Amino acid sequence: MTIRAICTDIDGTLLNRDRELSARTIAAVQRLPKDVPFILASSRMPSAMRHLQEQLGILHHPLICFNGGYVLLYEDSAQAPQVLDTVQIPAPVCGRIAELAQGTSIHVSLYQDDAWHAPQEDEWTAREIRNTKVMPHICTITDVLQEWQSTSTGAHKVMCMGPEAEIQRLWETLTQEYGSQLHVYRSKSTYLEIAPKTISKATALELLLQHRYDFGMEAVMAFGDNYNDIDLLQAVGLGIAVGNARDEVKAVAQEVTAPSVEDGVAIAIEQHCL
Repeated sequence: MTIRAICTDIDGTLLNRDRELSARTIAAVQRLPKDVPFILASSRMPSAMRHLQEQLGILHHPLICFNGGYVLLYEDSAQAPQVLDTVQIPAPVCGRIAELAQGTSIHVSLYQDDAWHAPQEDEWTAREIRNTKVMPHICTITDVLQEWQSTSTGAHKVMCMGPEAEIQRLWETLTQEYGSQLHVYRSKSTYLEIAPKTISKATALELLLQHRYDFGMEAVMAFGDNYNDIDLLQAVGLGIAVGNARDEVKAVAQEVTAPSVEDGVAIAIEQHCL
């Protein structure tokens, strides 16, 4: 196949053990032909992805944020992006999630557009700041939800972090109550990420290609490691799992490259594109 675009997950896929881009990865991306877009697709918010784009020299390339719920086009790095698609969890549903977390140790963060709303500064907030290099707005969930109710908006993502047993119980309840409406998946045993069910990285990429490019999913090479990458790897011409991917992801991939901490994405780019 002729690879005309690359789409990759970030955490657990593109970054090294220090949660940074390695020199080899940066070099491989920068050696790609100029007409081959390198599209980051993540559960992260835009600000947690833009600094990676800057390091890679691709600030003008599109972004797929919040697992496909917020798709951005950048014509010029100095201008505000064009929002190609935006899909949110309604405020009342966010309120129900917060209600279920009451009386537990679970930290509930709300994300909308390029804003992260956290209820307090704690170990979970500190960890996410280290991982994403983004600072949250500290505010009560009630205040955020009241504003969203008045504007008929909601969250692009809700992230719940806490003890494994409590996260498991919350996952079971939300899956039962909102299984047809929400994607509820554990990115780690202590992390629960929640997004609208109607979107995925695959649906976002397909929309992006239809709007912006003259080729389809069959011309894309994609990388991933976790449950939210399965649809993407199945939908593209060449789906590649990194060596540390979950078994379910490896099972649907056409290839398995080295683990993320051993530059698996860079190795595959060198093999297929350079």
